[in-house]
Amino acid sequence: MPRSLTIRRDSFPIRGSFRISRGAKTAAEVVVAEIRDGAVLGRGECVPYGRYGETLDGVVAALEAIAPAVAAGLGREELERAMPAGAARNALDCAFWDLEAKLSGIPAWRLAGLGAAPGPVITAYTLSLDTPEAMARAARAAAERPLLKLKLTGDGDLERVRAVRRAVPAARLIADANEGWSLDQLRRFAPEMADLGVELIEQPLPAGADGALAGFACPVPLGADESCHGREGLEALKGRYQVLNIKLDKTGGLTGALALKRAAEAAGFGVMVGCMVATSLAMAPAMLVAQGARLVDLDGPLLLAVDREPGLRYEGAVVHPPEPPLWG
Repeated sequence: MPRSLTIRRDSFPIRGSFRISRGAKTAAEVVVAEIRDGAVLGRGECVPYGRYGETLDGVVAALEAIAPAVAAGLGREELERAMPAGAARNALDCAFWDLEAKLSGIPAWRLAGLGAAPGPVITAYTLSLDTPEAMARAARAAAERPLLKLKLTGDGDLERVRAVRRAVPAARLIADANEGWSLDQLRRFAPEMADLGVELIEQPLPAGADGALAGFACPVPLGADESCHGREGLEALKGRYQVLNIKLDKTGGLTGALALKRAAEAAGFGVMVGCMVATSLAMAPAMLVAQGARLVDLDGPLLLAVDREPGLRYEGAVVHPPEPPLWG
């Protein structure tokens, strides 16, 4: 019986709203790829991201276009040549991994060549962009979480970080500008952010303008997010960033994410594993990449009003690896 690929859209309401420098949203709009082989089903989830020119319709269309090739025998090994990196390939790649694990009875972590079964990790928890007072309230409400990621935008950001630091003196902090700063703002903000204990500034400048970071001695390590997609762009990031944020929706799936992680570590970069706002189905394969990472930001389901069932198990800031009914 030939394999078949089914594509669907799902929407999950966000608890409140999620705001970054580029805007806000109130729901996680995701696309799910399901590959059926007889009675066995493999699943993967992605988030089309407008910043990279992706839309829900475009991702669905890309997956529909490749469905006949999947039915004809296209496998994960050929997928990298058949589709460009991005959300659509991520959903399909992760569905292939899940299917292979279920058909073989071998867990995905073993198929991926990890030396040991994945363990729980501590995830950052994201505070949406807001006024200093509102972000301080959100920080106090999350005071039991040891690692907070602050969404920032430019003017007023020092006041936001100061307010959060006063609210949670012991928390570890990541500052995420999402391309919202100028070089002048980075120069002005970074010294005080170092004094405030910020341990990473993520993507301060627009991706197309980050050449200005070459040779810049920042007192806080810099992380590449929008500037970091796959291992083919690694060389350009040297001398600009110290940490790379690996997201499966950018690398085109678990296959590309594992390859980027290996290449990044070999090149001397620290690794952060991140996510879009999505469900546990999208976080599950990223848990394999998160093993041994310097920083982990897989809090997508924590930002939702409702997650998939079954989902990942979160105990405070600790997230546990997926069980087979979810993925892998």
